[in-house]
Amino acid sequence: MIDLLEEIWATVRRNKLRTALTGFAVAWGIFMLIFLLGAGNGLINATESNSGRFLDNSMSVGGGTTSKEYKGLKEGRPIQLQDKDINSTRQKFAANVDSIDAQISHSGVTITYGENYLSTEIDGVSPMHARINKIEMLHGRFINDVDNSQQRKVIVLNEDQAKELNEHDPAALVGQYVKMDSLAFRVVGITQSDQTGMNASAYLPFSTLRIIYQMGDKVDNINFSFHGLQTEADNEAFEKRYKATLNANHDAAPDDEDAVWIWNRFTQAMQMNMGMGIIRKALWIIGLFTLMSGVVGVSNIMLITVKERTREFGIRKAIGATPASILRLIIIESIIITTFFGYIGMLCGIAANEYMDATIGHEQVDAGLFKATMFLNPTVGFDVCIEALVVMVVAGTLAGLIPARKAARIRPIEALNNVE
Repeated sequence: MIDLLEEIWATVRRNKLRTALTGFAVAWGIFMLIFLLGAGNGLINATESNSGRFLDNSMSVGGGTTSKEYKGLKEGRPIQLQDKDINSTRQKFAANVDSIDAQISHSGVTITYGENYLSTEIDGVSPMHARINKIEMLHGRFINDVDNSQQRKVIVLNEDQAKELNEHDPAALVGQYVKMDSLAFRVVGITQSDQTGMNASAYLPFSTLRIIYQMGDKVDNINFSFHGLQTEADNEAFEKRYKATLNANHDAAPDDEDAVWIWNRFTQAMQMNMGMGIIRKALWIIGLFTLMSGVVGVSNIMLITVKERTREFGIRKAIGATPASILRLIIIESIIITTFFGYIGMLCGIAANEYMDATIGHEQVDAGLFKATMFLNPTVGFDVCIEALVVMVVAGTLAGLIPARKAARIRPIEALNNVE
């Protein structure tokens, strides 16, 4: 075996440039595969992070504007959701609906604590709101059922609001009273700011906000979690029935798609997963084609090597070398070149991904009102890197098989014909 390796090394030394170019093609192929997969994972992870801030099996419903005439009423009427819509959701769709969150908003509110103040929007919500919107508590607690049933004057601030009111010790606000439109509210919790602009409001009990601002039975949004809707067809059928029910509550045409809007996070997640799967497959295909360019390079170099060494192989067979020994020589040389340079390419690909992760791996775009992550954890698992290397080695072995078979078929007479 040592003699065989020494012979391969001598061959490589005689063809340094050709071997180096072939090795570069192999290394570049596996490098690009790992790099593309890492960059693709960075974009996919960022997209999933931005969209994963809501409970997947949930819907958000709001009033829209009618687009059709119905029962003598013209199109263009604004629809305001009411308590009867909550009741319809709870009673007529109990087979699928789990928990319901009623939400109502009021803007232009000034909150004061000592000499500090801020202007913000407040949302009246139920406890389910925190679960559906995946709100994380930093200090204290969220709105609970007792707050709503007793119409308590309690408030939950987000981290940014707490810092504006008490810059040095925001957590100390929990248990303290802040003033809002001449009314005192006790701070019961502080939530983490997600910087997306989706959860930028302060939270009050739903019943408290409606009483204070005399909103009657109005509801801005109905949010609910659900089960039993596994496919897009199931969700489309549910949404159609649900819209028809709410439309009937407001004398809108059953097939009026604009009277009530629905944001279905489940189907959105399904479509996103499908899109991410397509992107992953595309990256693999591009990377594998790049990988194959290195394999073709290995095959070409081995074919040229066989052609140049025709006389040598003929003489070997004339003095007793078997076709199997020549076949083994070429294949092992192909495996060594592919493995060595493929390993280098793999290390370079891992290093490039780690560099991306250290520099732009948590990059965010600040759009003023919100921040969004554009690149997150652009790395590839070590198991994927090893799999890519194994694919390259196997392909390199197969690439060396054709020239090896050609070398094994060389007859001793060809050695004489190849003498200059």
